[in-house]
Amino acid sequence: MEEIASLFQGFATALTPFNLLLMFTGILLGVIIGVLPGLGGANGVAILLPLTFSLAKAPGGATSAIILLSCIYWGALFGGAITSILFNIPGEPWSVATTFDGHPMAQQGRAAQALTAAFTSSFVGAIFAVALITFLAPLLATFALKFGPAEFFAVQLLTFCSFIGMSKEPPAKTIAAMMLGFALAAVGMDAVTGQLRMTYGFPELLKGFDFLIAVIGLFGIGEILLTMEEGLAFKGKSARIDPKVVWRTWGELLRHWKLFLRSTVVGCWMGITPGGATPASFMSYGMARRMSKNPSEFGSGRIEGVVAPETAAHAAGTSALLPMLTLGIPGSPTAAVLLGGLLIWGLQPGPMLFVEQKDFVWGLIASMYVGNVVGLIVVLCTVPWWAAILRIPFSIIGPVIIVICAIGAFTVNNSLFDVAMMLVFGVLGYLFKKLKYPLAPMVLALVLGDMAEASFRQAMLLSQGSLSIFWSNGLVGTIVALALALLLWPVWAGLKDWLRRRERVADGRARA
Repeated sequence: MEEIASLFQGFATALTPFNLLLMFTGILLGVIIGVLPGLGGANGVAILLPLTFSLAKAPGGATSAIILLSCIYWGALFGGAITSILFNIPGEPWSVATTFDGHPMAQQGRAAQALTAAFTSSFVGAIFAVALITFLAPLLATFALKFGPAEFFAVQLLTFCSFIGMSKEPPAKTIAAMMLGFALAAVGMDAVTGQLRMTYGFPELLKGFDFLIAVIGLFGIGEILLTMEEGLAFKGKSARIDPKVVWRTWGELLRHWKLFLRSTVVGCWMGITPGGATPASFMSYGMARRMSKNPSEFGSGRIEGVVAPETAAHAAGTSALLPMLTLGIPGSPTAAVLLGGLLIWGLQPGPMLFVEQKDFVWGLIASMYVGNVVGLIVVLCTVPWWAAILRIPFSIIGPVIIVICAIGAFTVNNSLFDVAMMLVFGVLGYLFKKLKYPLAPMVLALVLGDMAEASFRQAMLLSQGSLSIFWSNGLVGTIVALALALLLWPVWAGLKDWLRRRERVADGRARA
């Protein structure tokens, strides 16, 4: 009952006229980000994060700022489907699976039905995930209050090892990216000893690399450089949504309630674990095709092929905020950027956030409900506008995005050095994408590197240098054991594949 009362109080905060205006603004900006290839949820939140600094004197302060950022995220999630369906250009990585059936539907003259199905599915997935956050976050936060330095380091180790064990990328590349992130996080002054680490005579690096500068460069500039190389051109048709089509599509979607439920479960699981929205969308699409009575028709314009990936992607993107709020562990790159935004505003995500900043937490959770309703209304009403934006040549849009990135980097510390570092990180992000190295592990290590180091050193001080503290009780021992199992999982999987190949070779020789 106490949590329900807090949630209603959060709705009172979220439904103020000023915060509602911020929601509409954030949704519109987010949809633009989702529509434009080369940007994305993490990129947009990173680039527009400096805009929230102007809200320091606003009535809601930090709450209003984070509401704006979260609504940019919801808008980006919605917007990615528009280009995927209308133009066969995924605006977001998780929208790739939507193109398989969404674009064929548009080519058949069913663009309105496909867009309605995509937006409705996104809304359903997000609402279920927000409900999960509402009921699980307080319980998880209460449980996390029992955590000490060893337990927090164990959870962070589990997060790092999960990226290695569950990533589709080669483990060697994931580890390499993560190690580079740890190295970048170590730059600056050691908080314990006061020693300077890897500053190379630059006083600007005493505080280390600014997380916001790194993310703007890695995602924003890196993607733009890649897009410029590919010579992307926007081509498509305008689209509008007839209210009659909306009602008819909603009636048809009611028959797919099992698909909604299954995709939501997949999305929430992949969001809470470090899977992410993109694997969730592909996994859900694959499950929908395997369980369909007519799997051969997928790829030719099946509405289930739009419902499954969009529901899972939004559920994953939203539920990724659960470990971020309760444990300080982001479940996705965008959640990592939001984590950086919370830290900039002086808010420390974790179990104490629900005790010390109760009004903020429940205001944010309430805004998730309202923001998704606002997002559904906005995207259903404004599709023709986004289709018109895609007619602008990329030669115009590209420089505009770069200028926005530069302004965002400069406003962090009013320093041209930050703009130069943004460009350096942009080249690094471009090289990572060209060499097919994952950026998410590096961003995760850059965000959590300092926290993991601090937790480890505190644990070592408590145990007088003995690693046995990480097996001192059942909780920390279980988490560390699970982390090590995930770390070694690729080795075990590779060994199994090698044994199977040997068996096949042996069988072939025996038959010969």
